[in-house]
Amino acid sequence: MRDAHTVPQPSLDRITPPGGHPFVVGVVPDQASLVALTAARWAADLPVGKLYFAFVDTSRITIEEHTDGSVRHAALDPDSGDDEWLRRRDALESGLHALLDPIGTDWEFRYLAGAPDRALTHLARAVDASAIVVGTRAPGVAATTREFIEGSVAARLAHHQHRPVLIVPLAVTDWSNRIA
Repeated sequence: MRDAHTVPQPSLDRITPPGGHPFVVGVVPDQASLVALTAARWAADLPVGKLYFAFVDTSRITIEEHTDGSVRHAALDPDSGDDEWLRRRDALESGLHALLDPIGTDWEFRYLAGAPDRALTHLARAVDASAIVVGTRAPGVAATTREFIEGSVAARLAHHQHRPVLIVPLAVTDWSNRIA
């Protein structure tokens, strides 16, 4: 008998086959289009079901999670009167339309809130995704510091849920110039 607190581990019987099952794709503002285009290429070649693009706003909290993977959310500061999230959502969605509609990709966009790994996992579970696609961190000191403090979203996803995580490199280091 399994302990009530034992977390189910990855196994062959828990794999969701890619054929006909969607991918969840994590996106952020001003991210290179390579993440979305890589997901679209894989979706076309496998073929997977619909792509669910999602941005997770860490300045907002989840109030309620819906069975379709969407959430009701609110600002961390209830007195902020924050409408910036609406502009961010609209900009992300219009950018995805411009990028994906010409190539005929079947997709939807979700604006989520809270911890990125948890929000993407919830969405993946809700839509029965076969994989989660994310990009590597943005270059720069601020991103490196943030990743050091918070950890990598890709690493947290790989350690806290059972779906494969496809990580799209956005910048690489030339190892031949590095001293061992």
